[in-house]
This record gives sequence, C-alpha cells and structure tokens, in this order.
Amino acid sequence: MVIMALDHVRDHFSKATFDPTDLTQTTPGYFLTRWITHFCAPVFVLLAGTGARLSRKGGKSTRDLARFLWTRGLWLILLEFTIVRPGWIFGSGAARVLWGEVLWAMGCSMVALAGLVFLPAGRIAVVGVVLLVGHNLLDPVDRMDLGAANWLWTALHRVGEFSLAGFARFHVGYPLLAWIGVLACGYALGEVFLWETERRRRFLVWLGFSAITGFVLLRAARVYGDPEPWQREANDLFTVFSFLNCTKYPPSVLFLLMTLGPSLLALAWFERASLPRAWRPLLVFGRVPLFYYLLHFTVIRGGAVAAGLMARHAGGRIVDLQLGTHDHSSGFRLGLPGVYLVWVLVVLAIYPACRWFAEVKRRHTSSLLSYL
Repeated sequence: MVIMALDHVRDHFSKATFDPTDLTQTTPGYFLTRWITHFCAPVFVLLAGTGARLSRKGGKSTRDLARFLWTRGLWLILLEFTIVRPGWIFGSGAARVLWGEVLWAMGCSMVALAGLVFLPAGRIAVVGVVLLVGHNLLDPVDRMDLGAANWLWTALHRVGEFSLAGFARFHVGYPLLAWIGVLACGYALGEVFLWETERRRRFLVWLGFSAITGFVLLRAARVYGDPEPWQREANDLFTVFSFLNCTKYPPSVLFLLMTLGPSLLALAWFERASLPRAWRPLLVFGRVPLFYYLLHFTVIRGGAVAAGLMARHAGGRIVDLQLGTHDHSSGFRLGLPGVYLVWVLVVLAIYPACRWFAEVKRRHTSSLLSYL
C-alpha cells in the first residue's frame, strides 16, 4: 500500500515526460520506481481473495459471505465511478468518460467470486488457475469480430473504450478475466492459511519458486505468456529490464507470475520473521486499506493541484486543472529525489488519520465499517 502511493506521487509530480517502462527513453531510476509498484495490484487482489476465505473462520456462512462479496464489490465499483476517477481526472470531459480501473476490477471480481464460493475450494482453485494461466490464449481473438458483443470482450480481456448508449464512453483499463482468476486463486490460497504454520510455509516457498521458475522459463523461451517478447538492448542492464518489462494492461501471465512468485516467498518469510518495532506502524495501513486508498489519492491529487496553482502564481504560467497521469502543464514538476521526498511526506501525513480510523474499527463492530 505504501509502495502504491509512490507510483501515484510519481504520476502527479515527476517532471519526466516519458513512460518509465519505455526502454528507449527511461533511466534505471525511473524504470525501477515504476517496476516495483507492479507488485501492488496483484498482491491486493490475491490477498483480498485470501481474506474472503479467512473471514469464514468466525462462523460466517457461505450465503453470508456471498452477500458480503457482491455488496462489497458493487460498493467498490460505485466508488470508482463516483469518487476515485472523477477526482483523479476532473474537468469538463470527466463526466463523459467512465474509467474502469483497479477498484472496478476488484469489485467485479468480488461479484464473480460471490457466485464461485458455493463451489468446493478445489474447483475454485481450478477456475482461478485456468483464468490466470490461460487467458493469454485468447489474445488472437479480435473484439471487432464479435459484432454487438465486442463491448463485453473489451471489458473482459482488452484495454479499450466502448460507447454507453451514445451519451458517454467507458474506458477499460483493467480488463476482468485475469483479475477474476487472481482473486479466485487468492480464495483458494486461504485454505492454505488454515494449515499449521510449518506446512503452510513450505507450501508457500514451493509455490513461490514454482511461479518464478515458470516466469523465467516462459519469458526466456518467448513462446507464451506476454504479447511483448523481451529483446537484447544496448547494455546488459537494459536487457534485464526488457526481460522484466511485462505487460500490465491487461496483466499477462508472465506479469502475474513475476509479481506473485516473489510475493508468495515474502509471505513465507513473514511466517518466521519478527517485524521490527520501527516497522509496526505499517500494520495500521493494512487495517484500513480502503480508507487509506481513498485518503492517499485525495492528498496526492489535492497536493498536485495546490502545487500547480502556487507555481502559476509564482511564475505566471497557465495551469490546466484537468490533470491526469503524465500531464505536465502544472508548472510544478520534480526530479526523482523530489518525488521520493513527496512520497514520504504523503505517507507520514495520512498516518494519523489511518491510525484514528483503525482504532474506530477496533472499538466498534458495526458491519458498515467493514465496507471502508
């Protein structure tokens, strides 16, 4: 969650005018700053599924869990369309475009999982693995060949836009098939977290190394798993970057193996590691994930607009308040060290509010608080 804030700060404050993953323009610092944030979305979705399974430890019935998942999913979709994206990119054109990004993907995946939870865990695992590992087999399908159903194919498997009854556009940034697979795998992984500690740790290590090995072998062979094969670059470092530079939109099989493999090893390591006292405040963010998400983007977005207005006042520049990612009209842009400084300041600024809300959730058992 903290690393996610780094990516959003970079979007809004970096003076770089290029895509950090464009190896013809990027620098090692910008590439790695972007690459490390690739871990965020897959881990969020995987562990959301795991959390759904573990929520049944308290005696929650399958029907109760399904009800929570579909209502929580619809809530996330509503937040995406009414607060997150209109706040992230506001202006005269914002109302005419709906953006299907990470909350949309998680919300739709939860609605899908609400139906899957009535199946045995083993079958849910099979569905998850098939979607996660097999969705790139569908890449050759051209949505335009599907006629009137091409909008559905865009929502499921292609980044793109389609019209909503002629009055608005829907932009799909996070197609759903792969993310439904990740959430289903996470739910099945929840069964593993019911095992005794040492058995669970061994399985997580095996699964993590298997995912990493599969990534390395498939990526090296260039036979399957990502629409953009790696290639040799001008030097060894950028060749490594090319190897790691997998497709996120939609997440390719190799992107998911590359991110989830090390994450599973990290989960195994956490089984034995003792969290240093200085790092324990990070647990606060984990107790209020959606509150943190909404708050962090509000602070970053508001800070970017305020900084742009101050730059305009100081330098007489025109500021376009319809700021989105990679927009450089604000007149207030920082180098990479400045981006990291703003990132740290943002995390420190929102910590007290997150700690307060975590305490509210601890003291009060209202089910409504579980939606935030």
